[in-house]
Amino acid sequence: MTKVEQAVKCFNDGQGFNCCQSILSTYCDEYGLDRETALKITTAFGGGMARLGDTCGALTGAIMVIGLKYGRTQIEDVATREKAYELVQELIKRFKARNGFIMCRDLLGYDPSTPQENLSIDQQKQHTIVCPKVIRDTAEIIENIL
Repeated sequence: MTKVEQAVKCFNDGQGFNCCQSILSTYCDEYGLDRETALKITTAFGGGMARLGDTCGALTGAIMVIGLKYGRTQIEDVATREKAYELVQELIKRFKARNGFIMCRDLLGYDPSTPQENLSIDQQKQHTIVCPKVIRDTAEIIENIL
C-alpha cells in the first residue's frame, strides 16, 4: 500500500482520525517521530484547527511533515529554513491549484465553527465527500515535492 493510500485509509477506516492526523501519522516514522506522538500532536488540528474552519488539517499535517524533514535545529542554519519555506509555499500553491481553497470552511462549503453549519456538514456527509479527496491530493503533493 502506498503512502497516499495509507493516509486515505487512516481517515476512512472509521478510526475517527482527522485529516491532519491522517497525513502526519502516515509519514512520521520516516522522519523520526512515532505514530502515537504524531496522533497526539495533530488531534486538535481537525476541522481547520479545532473545528474553527481555518487552514485545512491535511495541509497543516503536510506542513508538519515538511518540518520533520527540513526543519532547522540550529539558529544559523538559514538555508534549511529557506528550504522548508520554499517547500511549504510550493505545497500550498499546488493544493490551491487542485482544490481552490486552503480553508476548511471553504473546502467543505460550511463553517464547522457554528453548530448549525457543523450539523449540515454531518447531514450532507461532507467529510466523506471532501476530506478523502483532500487527503489524497495532499499526500500526492507531499510524495512529489519531497
